[in-house]
Amino acid sequence: MRPNGIPRELIARRAAAEIEEGTAVNLGIGLPTLVSSQVPDGFNVWFQAENGVLGYGAIRDSGELDPDLINAGGQPIDLRPGGSFFDSVAAFAMIRGGHIDLAVLGGLQVSERGDLANWMIPERGGGSIGGAMDVAAGARRLVVVMEHVSKAGAPRIVRDLSYPLTARCCVDLIITDLAVIEVAADGLLLREVAPGVSPDDVRALTEPPLLSQGPVPKMSFEVQTR
Repeated sequence: MRPNGIPRELIARRAAAEIEEGTAVNLGIGLPTLVSSQVPDGFNVWFQAENGVLGYGAIRDSGELDPDLINAGGQPIDLRPGGSFFDSVAAFAMIRGGHIDLAVLGGLQVSERGDLANWMIPERGGGSIGGAMDVAAGARRLVVVMEHVSKAGAPRIVRDLSYPLTARCCVDLIITDLAVIEVAADGLLLREVAPGVSPDDVRALTEPPLLSQGPVPKMSFEVQTR
């Protein structure tokens, strides 16, 4: 029986704990957009979006929609002091030029080598890769957030991708509702498990083997400040 995992907001909170102050961070659409609402007030981070904004903050109530204040997913956002706007050409120049310290993207599958698939489910057809390929290839560090298994119960962390590729060997860390897994040189390293979840639970729902270094601790959700 599949263990109960943490909710989406806590996945986003755990991803926020990977952010260092003073860095530029790109958030993909969907689950990753929740990360901007999980950093504490006064935490110095520069959230960047492909539609041309740098220095935005939390997602606002949808009833307060201002078309000039949206993230790449079209959600209303706060603008932090010092925030700025520019065209998408400049936004992608930042991404392709290696100026994004950390990116958080959603995922459909991640392979044991850190290959990412996140833009199309073949059996459904359609899909658009958008800027995911550029972000995955251009960010200095990439965190993928997703449910550990599909709605049908199939592992999303696999030996080899069966979904269309976004980018090869690009993922550094995977955060799911069950675990935190690092893509290391010698394989996948199980770093943390969610509350109420055991390492054996995670291994049973992960296709490739998971390494560990001693006892596996529970997830930490604390965002570190200087």
